[in-house]
Formats: sequence, C-alpha cells, structure tokens
Amino acid sequence: MEDEDIALNSVLGLELNRVFFAVRETANKQKIIEFAREVLQSEREELADSVLPEGPAS
Repeated sequence: MEDEDIALNSVLGLELNRVFFAVRETANKQKIIEFAREVLQSEREELADSVLPEGPAS
C-alpha cells in the first residue's frame, strides 16, 4: 500500500506542477501554492497521529 501511495503522490505532484506552470496569473499560482501547503500539512498531521510512540526500553 505504501508503494501505491508514493506512486499516487508522484503523479499528483507532476499534475500540480503542470497546472502551476500553465497558469499565468500570479494570484492563481499563489492559490495553488496555498492549496498544496494545506494538503501537505494535513498529511503530516495524519502521519503523526498514526505513528505510535515507542514505550521505554526494558
């Protein structure tokens, strides 16, 4: 499943890059950047929530 996630993220990143450079207006490019940041932040939060803290070494 992790390999599929990596592949999907790569494809989405390439598409986002293509759209970014196809857009001419700076304001719209800024919206794309803000959207990408929000998505990355939410993914980081989900990843942090899913990682279980390790207990003390015994």
